[in-house]
Amino acid sequence: MDYFPLFLDARQLRCLVVGAGEVAARKLELILKTPATITVVAPWACDTVKRLAQSDQVTLIERVFEDTDLDHKDMVFVATDSGEVNQHVHDLARAQNVLVNVVDNTPLCQFITPSIVDRSPIVIAMSSGGVAPVLLRYLRQKLETVLPTNISRLGNFSEKFREKVKQTLSTVTARRYFWEDVLDGDIAELVEKGQEDKADTAFLKALEAAAQEKKEQGSVYLVGAGPGDADLLTFRALRLMQKADVVVYDRLVSPEILELVRRDAEKIYVGKAKSNHTLPQEDINQLMVDEAKKGNRVVRLKGGDPYIFGRGGEEIETLISQGVEFQVVPGVTAANGAASYAGIPLTHRDHAQSVVFATGHLKNNTIDLNWPALAHDNQTLVFYMGLTGLSIICNKLIEHGLSPTTPIALVQSATTENQRVLTATLETIVEHPETASMKPPTLIIVGSVVSLHSKLDWFTPASDD
Repeated sequence: MDYFPLFLDARQLRCLVVGAGEVAARKLELILKTPATITVVAPWACDTVKRLAQSDQVTLIERVFEDTDLDHKDMVFVATDSGEVNQHVHDLARAQNVLVNVVDNTPLCQFITPSIVDRSPIVIAMSSGGVAPVLLRYLRQKLETVLPTNISRLGNFSEKFREKVKQTLSTVTARRYFWEDVLDGDIAELVEKGQEDKADTAFLKALEAAAQEKKEQGSVYLVGAGPGDADLLTFRALRLMQKADVVVYDRLVSPEILELVRRDAEKIYVGKAKSNHTLPQEDINQLMVDEAKKGNRVVRLKGGDPYIFGRGGEEIETLISQGVEFQVVPGVTAANGAASYAGIPLTHRDHAQSVVFATGHLKNNTIDLNWPALAHDNQTLVFYMGLTGLSIICNKLIEHGLSPTTPIALVQSATTENQRVLTATLETIVEHPETASMKPPTLIIVGSVVSLHSKLDWFTPASDD
């Protein structure tokens, strides 16, 4: 993040605009949405600037820039057609610790103005750091269509009762839960429809009820984070992640997905790799119970789907035994994600009429599976956590009847920019020169559907270059 996003208090902001053409007019019009005092200096002014300068906030000085114009200023926009003047004002501003923006010259910008969706007092600002203005404009248009025009009413309503709620409810968590219930419920609907008297009455009644209640036990949400690509999250998963007080996550949850968690939520890493557990499973189970009993909303964020080789059932059994409320939010399991992004359909009329998910996790150097049931043609096999036991898996399948030439695929870091796909056969994959470089998490797909990979492959991970 090259630019740190923030909102400046403009109530006493003193702003200078150097230049008075149409480019400067756009900046002037933007600043006039705030209560800042503005000085415009230029030897001439376009009609738009002259019209905007009729505001009491604006002082227009029609002459060339002088160094003293920068005195007692907090911010300066430079929008002249002279590169020499632009550079001079920039250098002078930096020397005097005045925030400076040279319009359309990113290297000379100490700050940049974002793309803004204005529903004051709700304001959304977005930036691409100057590298993708068209994309930014596209995203702003999307937001404009999604956000209700009258959401400003909710902002004003929240401001009106903010102090009263703060005085009535003693803890931050209690206040946040209360506001979430308000904004998700009928009171918000009344506000948005302009029925403020009814909304006020309902709000005060709800606040009184919240003040009389004892702090309730929290809940646990077992949430599937999918195979890695943040775009594969469900809407419900995203909504709960943004409401969580505590997020307990494992090593298969990608950094891009963690970025979507509520900023002030406590994030607890409990990742498990082979023979390297940050916390034993029993401790993870108890951690969720303890946090819920403190009154927190706990999201247990698990890669893939919680109920497919995610130990979700074990965790839920603990919650039930200790009387903790819970919900389960399914996710795209790693098998589906890996197959889809690798161009390998798990079922196909000409190749496989069934699919089996199995664990390849070794215990005492063996894999206790029903090999005769697995070694069938016209069936797709997907092995989770099987990279270490790859040779055993291949040998057992051949031993129990699958052809040595049966296609097999290794899919590493599926759906992410680090995805790798390696294909071979049961008899050649172990000795393949690239197999040794494959790292967990890697799924193994076995069956004739793998032969479709070269034809159906569509996903191109980001280049390392």
